[in-house]
Amino acid sequence: MRRRSWALALALMGTSVVPAMAQDLKSPTAGDYVPRLGDIMGAAQTRHQKLWLAGKAQNWELAAYELRQLKASLVEAALLYSGIPVSNVTTLEAPLQSASDAISAKDGRKFAKAVGDLTEGCNSCHRSMNRSFVVMRVPTDQRPYGNQQFSPQGRP
Repeated sequence: MRRRSWALALALMGTSVVPAMAQDLKSPTAGDYVPRLGDIMGAAQTRHQKLWLAGKAQNWELAAYELRQLKASLVEAALLYSGIPVSNVTTLEAPLQSASDAISAKDGRKFAKAVGDLTEGCNSCHRSMNRSFVVMRVPTDQRPYGNQQFSPQGRP
């Protein structure tokens, strides 16, 4: 039942991969590989950075692809880890849609705002899960992990 709630919430985000992911990610049985949440979020972090870099370079086709991949990572996390509140996922609905709209419009200014809002949505989720030490930011450059703040909160 819980997975059904997740699938519904994610479908509301306009994620076309939900039905396919739901079929592929049935309840794991003994011996099935289930990626760790940290691994899924690491993939999401990579997609977040690549999304930003593609949009900044105005490679809208690549940005659209990375946004779809980012959504797929979020779907995977939601389907596999029931401890993530549905409200955390639905909070990302608006910024994900705004990013998609900006990509379709090829509007760099709207894209930058949408990715900023998406980034804040990620941080809001981290805070709600008592993981406020994981702080995402809009990437500053192409360095690996250029989209994460490593100094403790309140320090530059």
